[in-house]
Amino acid sequence: MAHLGSRTSGKNRRALAVPVGLALTASLAFLPSVAASAAPLDLTAATTAKPDTTGPKLSYVANLATYASVTAAKKAVERAGGTVVTAYEQIGVIVAHSQNPDFAKQLRAQRGLFVSVGATRTAPLQSVQTTEEGTTQKLSAADAAKAAAQAGPGAEPLEPNQWDLRTIKADEAHKINDGSQDVTVGVIDTGVDDTHPDLAPNFSREQSANCVGGVADTTEGAWRPYADGSDHGTHVAGTIAAPRNGVGISGVAPGVKVAGIKVSEPGTSLFYTEAVVCGFMFAAEKGIEVTNNSYYVDPWYFNCKTDDDQKALVEALTRATKYAERKGVLNVAAAGNENWDLAADSIVDDSSPNDTTPSPRTIDPKVCLDIPTQLPGVVTVSATGDKGFKSYYSSYGLGVVDVAAPGGDKWQVPNTPDANGRVLSTVPGGYGYKQGTSMATPHVAGVAALLKSAHPTATPSQLQYMLKAQATKAACPEKVYDATGTLIDATTCQSKWGQTGYYGYGVVDALKAVK
Repeated sequence: MAHLGSRTSGKNRRALAVPVGLALTASLAFLPSVAASAAPLDLTAATTAKPDTTGPKLSYVANLATYASVTAAKKAVERAGGTVVTAYEQIGVIVAHSQNPDFAKQLRAQRGLFVSVGATRTAPLQSVQTTEEGTTQKLSAADAAKAAAQAGPGAEPLEPNQWDLRTIKADEAHKINDGSQDVTVGVIDTGVDDTHPDLAPNFSREQSANCVGGVADTTEGAWRPYADGSDHGTHVAGTIAAPRNGVGISGVAPGVKVAGIKVSEPGTSLFYTEAVVCGFMFAAEKGIEVTNNSYYVDPWYFNCKTDDDQKALVEALTRATKYAERKGVLNVAAAGNENWDLAADSIVDDSSPNDTTPSPRTIDPKVCLDIPTQLPGVVTVSATGDKGFKSYYSSYGLGVVDVAAPGGDKWQVPNTPDANGRVLSTVPGGYGYKQGTSMATPHVAGVAALLKSAHPTATPSQLQYMLKAQATKAACPEKVYDATGTLIDATTCQSKWGQTGYYGYGVVDALKAVK
């Protein structure tokens, strides 16, 4: 995972209020993660004293108890020295800002109103990461011409370098079905350059927004990357839905639409909870069928449910992803680029919090979750290279990884004009190579979009079942590349229940999706 918060190989990465859908009571009744806390409001916990406002200005999520009044909760936020940014009544989540150092503590004491409250960051509001491994390698004009000279009839000019499409039989699938314009994949990421000639034909402005801060901004171009920002989201979008238009590359599902939902903050690649919650809620309300999530939510790589703040972030994001799922959205996410076993008993996380000063800690990944990839109902994706091995950087885990897809691996060199084992896709101003579980995830999102095109009434759970059932089974390999390019024994791969820790149920298959 690249964290910019992204999940590209290297270090990782990943204002209109959303309309109210379901009534609060009816909506929260479907949320198993919400405590059935209908206890009387603890008025003794609420103070009438003027709150302290001398602390740093932080952003918070406050998760309401079942049947709690949103109006009462907003008043409690204000009494504690907070300002309500937005309230997602559909899921009982309030986003607020406050300079009161005891803001969360005071709200948590009101157990009849809130089940959890937490700061979404450890640094003051002012100022982001993804899951890619390394920086982008821009495609030169000479290399583009070399690829175009080898392109066969009907192929896109740069398709000879797209070993990844052939790995999942997407090139064969395109002869049958490119996907439907009735299906949209939302790229929750650093923004998408919809002016790129290989994205513009399939871009959906009506389903795009900037969610930074927690409130969707749908003004023209708000979804685009910052001028000095990351090309990550644009690269992801091209892998999903670059059209077959005689320009550049082809996406896995070149007939579907793609939308950009920007959640990364200016000047960084940090993805905070309030923005990501907004992203899922916006996707749900705008009729998006699949979301691609190639990042982890900052500032904690793993969010421990034993910590009051981190527990609240898990709760808010669980409510948002489950709401989106109930509205028909399949959420797909990257497993990460740290070569960690997410099914292990313990992991040493030395990168959190990444917005201030990290402090090494040993965590149990069953209690401390990498979100959104470890949230219920989310499809977790690991990365492979051209030779079929797990990519050297890709995290894995038996029972955690659902499926695998090409994410690139510089050590697994393909027989292509460029002989580049990374994944080629769109970037602002041209094309470039990246590698990471960030790059694997859009292959799965693209196949899911093909499945939804072929089965328009399929639910998210049915789409997930088909992804797994149609995947090409892959046994644990004998060898795998390490970070230095040395082949070593694949002793960390486990298999059970028809799955492996490296590949889950197998590598996704685009051809089966359209048959």
